[in-house]
Amino acid sequence: MCCGRGRLGRGTSGLHSAPVVPGIARLATLTFEYVGKTRLVVVGPATGRQYRFDRPGSRLEVDPRDSTAVAAIPLLRKISLSAPGR
Repeated sequence: MCCGRGRLGRGTSGLHSAPVVPGIARLATLTFEYVGKTRLVVVGPATGRQYRFDRPGSRLEVDPRDSTAVAAIPLLRKISLSAPGR
């Protein structure tokens, strides 16, 4: 089992779960595309969720609570905003 060293997001308080807020899952999500050359794992600082971009061009929906931090990573490009319930 890996301790998480050397990964983005290490050293943040994101390893703890964010408090549950009624209706938070209904917020719009952002889709990000990985533009690096290998793979990348990002730990969301607000939710503690691991976002695994397995190869160049991988796209994932990111929880709105993590989206600001994920958007700050140079190898990730914001693609779209998804409406709730879609």
